[in-house]
Amino acid sequence: MRELFVYYRVREADAARALEAVRAMQLELRSRHPTLVACLLKRPHGAAEVQTWMETYSGVDDDVALRAAVQAAALGWAHLVDGPRHVEEFEPFADGEGGDGAQRPV
Repeated sequence: MRELFVYYRVREADAARALEAVRAMQLELRSRHPTLVACLLKRPHGAAEVQTWMETYSGVDDDVALRAAVQAAALGWAHLVDGPRHVEEFEPFADGEGGDGAQRPV
């Protein structure tokens, strides 16, 4: 099961509307995918006029469908994003590849 990471920039002037849009989108996605874990993060420091945000998604077996659903749902508020949305996927190491698989600080 992969995890999806989506990062992008939002202008300060659009931040409140973008926050409302992302929260509504994630709520809708969770209603369609009950096992979905969706988070929204922002970079703690940056230019005052532009913020960097990151959405994370995990807990869904069908990675392809999840990626398509996230990308389609974001089209409705794409005008609030400053530049492209970058989408990346990561997966855990298989048993034996990365130690015992326990999550602990590096």
